[in-house]
Amino acid sequence: MARVTVEDCLQFCPNRFALVHLAAKRTKQLMKGSRPLVESPGNKPAVIALREIAEQKVRIPHGWVVVDVDRPADAELPPDQRE
Repeated sequence: MARVTVEDCLQFCPNRFALVHLAAKRTKQLMKGSRPLVESPGNKPAVIALREIAEQKVRIPHGWVVVDVDRPADAELPPDQRE
């Protein structure tokens, strides 16, 4: 893979917000010394994290709750967010 793009990663994440959160978390792990799951010599931790997401080596954990941020304005809010 010559270049990794956000579009490559969005195929495996429900939205951009989840992608940013996942990539940031993985980048921090790499910066603290975690081993990369893909061969990518000479790249920065953020690029390595995106490559791992694009190659499906890193995925959203089952415990994460991803809400639909593109909900229409007139949609009913969940009970804990009502005024």
